[in-house]
Amino acid sequence: MRTVDAIAQIMKQEGIEYLSAFPTTPVIEAAAEIGIRPIICRQERVGVGIGDGYARVKNGKPPGVFAMQYGPGAENAFAGVATAFSDGVPLLLLPLGHPMERQGIYPHFSSMKSYADVTKHIEQLNSPERVVDTMRRAFAALKRGRPGPVMVEIPADIATSEVDASIVNSYKPVKVTVSQANPQDVMDAAKALLDAENPVIHAGQGVLYAEATDDLVELAELLQAPVMTTMAGKSAFPEKHPLSLGSGSGVMNRACLQFVSKADVVLGIGASFTRHGMSMPIPGRKTIIHATNDPIDIDKNYAVDYPIIGDAKLVLRQFIDACKDLLSTRDRTTSTVADEIAEARQEWLNEWMPKLTSGQSPITPYRVIWEFMQNVDPNEAIVTHDSGSPRDQLMPFYQAGGPRTYIGWGKSHGLGTGLGLNMGAKLADPDKFVVNFMGDAAFGMVGLDFETAVRSNIPILTIVFNNSTMAIETSAMAGSHELYRTRDLGGHYADLGRAMGGWAERVEDPEDVAAAIQRARNATENGQAALLEFITNEEVEFSHRRSFA
Repeated sequence: MRTVDAIAQIMKQEGIEYLSAFPTTPVIEAAAEIGIRPIICRQERVGVGIGDGYARVKNGKPPGVFAMQYGPGAENAFAGVATAFSDGVPLLLLPLGHPMERQGIYPHFSSMKSYADVTKHIEQLNSPERVVDTMRRAFAALKRGRPGPVMVEIPADIATSEVDASIVNSYKPVKVTVSQANPQDVMDAAKALLDAENPVIHAGQGVLYAEATDDLVELAELLQAPVMTTMAGKSAFPEKHPLSLGSGSGVMNRACLQFVSKADVVLGIGASFTRHGMSMPIPGRKTIIHATNDPIDIDKNYAVDYPIIGDAKLVLRQFIDACKDLLSTRDRTTSTVADEIAEARQEWLNEWMPKLTSGQSPITPYRVIWEFMQNVDPNEAIVTHDSGSPRDQLMPFYQAGGPRTYIGWGKSHGLGTGLGLNMGAKLADPDKFVVNFMGDAAFGMVGLDFETAVRSNIPILTIVFNNSTMAIETSAMAGSHELYRTRDLGGHYADLGRAMGGWAERVEDPEDVAAAIQRARNATENGQAALLEFITNEEVEFSHRRSFA
């Protein structure tokens, strides 16, 4: 068989069902022949996003896969891979490489050189006989430790070279291995947690990948401790739970702000504690317990008092057992934390209700978000934002349901990423109502890939906030805009959606928002990719945006 046929068989053994791709690469044909369905995108970085969204919803079981040609294909995919790397997504990338005789010759693009900084593991398959060992190492990197993209470059001549078919029979799927923390480390941290007056649990996406939501809920209820999630960890803790503070990122709700501000002990679980523009800083001097599966994050941006290395699910179970042992000799007092959270949230909502229920025209994006929340059960949906204003408008208000009902992303945040994630999420969980919120600038980056959803029978809903400008850049581009109208954008995106074969509507009346969302949902349930274009105002007010220095 050819080398690419061997790769396809190995992927099949590893449970791969879909291959997002853009030609030309023989990996597409090899995958299709063995029953792995190719999803052909219009733009490579969207194709990477499809694999990314699939991997997130599946918790990497199996990972997403994207294949592309050498040169332009590998070059165009870079932005999507950078996003997956920064957010820690298990994604297998299979670029062709230039034939071996052209390797390393200027100006040929080298994936090996160019992608080294945005992959967890990268390797060139430089001999057909090494295909089993190379792919085993790739899947081992995908399944163990901190998640991240893994790349295997396949030189074009190696891809079509013959290899003994029997060699594939020696391949065995890689097993997942995880580790507990040092028990004494957990016991010491548990004592500090129980001695705290105002503890807060800070949960990241490691809880999602470890499938540890139930354990997190159990620990929070045992301690009566409030829980906030990171942007990437949103939905790791159900946000309608009485102890939920919602998500903290560059924006946040009032309860999250108040409780993190007054916390004396913070337990970080499955989080990297990375300082970046889309994270919520931990203000002041607090006792920090940091439990992560990657030691690179310990003491990276914060001085950690109790460092703990281990799998989030196993570590949470260790904390539960340790806290139960310690609590058996302590008196318990009645907690009012849930009531305090509810009061802070309601006070905050009351302040925002004029925008959330506004009848103004053009429509405020907050009205669209509020109507969506009132009419869609978060446990029946998977929702994601895009970059810029839609992310900052949606994150504080939307209350996610159970695990992976929201895809939070953005440490590296290219406009348009949400569309690919949305398609991948729908492939991973076809029964969910899968929706991405994006602005007109983001749609302008990747809008033609809405046709990929139509053509590939992926019935997603894309909601476009169209205010015909880059409102978030108002202050940054004031002078140039006055001289040259540099913030102005334009387009009738519902017309474009219909032209590409999807169901689409343009909505200008705020009183029609709820009904339009229902019509769009009906369209997706009938198997159609749907696009809702809301004509919105230039909203630039956000909830507690970057409240901490």
